[in-house]
Amino acid sequence: MMSNNYLKQLNGSYERYTKLFEQSDGKKLHRASDDAVGYSKYLRYQNSLTNVEQFQEDITTAVSWMKNSDAALINVTERMKEFKGKVTGAGNSTNNEDDMHDIAKELLASVQEVVADMNAQIGDRYLFSGQSDTTMPFQISDGKKARGETKTLSEAQEKFFNTVSDKNSITQMLKLTGSDKNTYYMNVADGKVYSEDFVENGYKDKAVNGDTVADSDAAGTISGWSSSTAVSTYFDKYGVINDAGKNFSASITVDGKSVALSFATTDQYVVEYRGDAKYISMVKKTGGVDKATDTVNQTGQDVFGSDIFDAESTPGSGTAMLNELLYAVAKIDSGDHHWAANDGLTISDAAHAQVLGAQTTMAARQQAYTAASDMLVTQDESITSDITDVSSTDVAKLATKLMEYQTIYSLSLSVGSKILPGTLADYL
Repeated sequence: MMSNNYLKQLNGSYERYTKLFEQSDGKKLHRASDDAVGYSKYLRYQNSLTNVEQFQEDITTAVSWMKNSDAALINVTERMKEFKGKVTGAGNSTNNEDDMHDIAKELLASVQEVVADMNAQIGDRYLFSGQSDTTMPFQISDGKKARGETKTLSEAQEKFFNTVSDKNSITQMLKLTGSDKNTYYMNVADGKVYSEDFVENGYKDKAVNGDTVADSDAAGTISGWSSSTAVSTYFDKYGVINDAGKNFSASITVDGKSVALSFATTDQYVVEYRGDAKYISMVKKTGGVDKATDTVNQTGQDVFGSDIFDAESTPGSGTAMLNELLYAVAKIDSGDHHWAANDGLTISDAAHAQVLGAQTTMAARQQAYTAASDMLVTQDESITSDITDVSSTDVAKLATKLMEYQTIYSLSLSVGSKILPGTLADYL
């Protein structure tokens, strides 16, 4: 019995010594039984650290994506500024036909540069293609196509022609050509047709008096016009007229005479968008996805907005402002000084504002990710410190205990050899 008790205590002492010796790798937790509470904290801290590291990896990728996108948008914004300056120059009536052709060539080159910038890549992924990031998003047509002409309203015109209802809010009108050789503009929200003179000048007298547009201001209304589907019936989402549009026939009565109307078109280059309208999310913190801040990409429609032709399309064309700029190129190439000085400037202003808004949105998102990155660095340091506190070995304390248990074990062996009683064999 004495021998058994001695061996049990000796083995227990050796076991404690062995378990202490395991901590010589710097960790005091190797299994849950070492410290159940501490081990539970350790696992929880490790899970938190893994999440933080994943978020940090996402943020690094996201910031890289947004920096490249922002660089492309900065170039596009600069091209828009140049475009506006050249359109202003084209509005000078002293330009001859050759001058206008030269300006149009420069403007076309600017749009082509914008298309190239918007086809930017990071690795083999296109930045502005949505989730279809292996597809080149923007493609300019090889030849010119017949695209519907529009009237882009100035701020004052928008204020006058828009009604209180958002449903009828408009920024553009369709241009129509009358059999009387006059130009008319149609509000596609209600089918009302206005004379060119009223849209350009006549509305101003009423606006000064604080009046808004009235039914009596319209030269007529196209019968049966449906605001919900009419534009898409005659044009595709890029504004290219189809057979139904070419065969469109309507009439209004002006000064007691019937005037036949047809859609006005211009032969111009057209840019198509081959990406999609979906967003790429790279979550930067625990919780649900916030589309306003967790998306890292801009789609074609985000950058170039929408127009009268793609308002009924889901998703939109993704190239609205680009095609409006190409419309400006065609009008200037035709030598229309007056149009350049008025509508041309309105279009270039709207395009510049649209792209600038997209760039601002991208910058705000990038700032949010940078702030989240700083926060995650602090969290990483804090969690790492917690893990160290709960799982790391106090080396000085361990060394002292190891020496203590080694001394006890050695003394136990020495004492046991001297005082333990002999066995029956020893007596025999």
